[in-house]
Amino acid sequence: MALYAAGLFWTLGYDTIYAHQDREDDLLIGVKSSALALGERTRPAVAVFYACSLILIAVAGLLAGLGSMFLAGLGMAALHLAWQVATLNIHDSANCLTRFRSNRGYSWLVLGAIVVDGLAMRW
Repeated sequence: MALYAAGLFWTLGYDTIYAHQDREDDLLIGVKSSALALGERTRPAVAVFYACSLILIAVAGLLAGLGSMFLAGLGMAALHLAWQVATLNIHDSANCLTRFRSNRGYSWLVLGAIVVDGLAMRW
């Protein structure tokens, strides 16, 4: 359940960033996107979404028996998400697209944390 909820919060974060690319179109056709709902409050909202996701991933990992190597790797992933939030410019579509696409790197960091910790447990 923790991992499912973590995925939900992560998706809320990156999808909100993505939605800022076409705010004007959403206004024209009446789509009620998270970008429109949050507006200038997007950065703190995405920070909360990402923090919830990270906490829940940590809980899921600890419940699965992962340890310190996992948490260290998750810390690196957290820095990546912090970079996204700190450098996000919701008024620049190219900036939003770059932050959105960088979530691929984030997912690799989380996977790497799991794999490294799993391998470390075997040694």
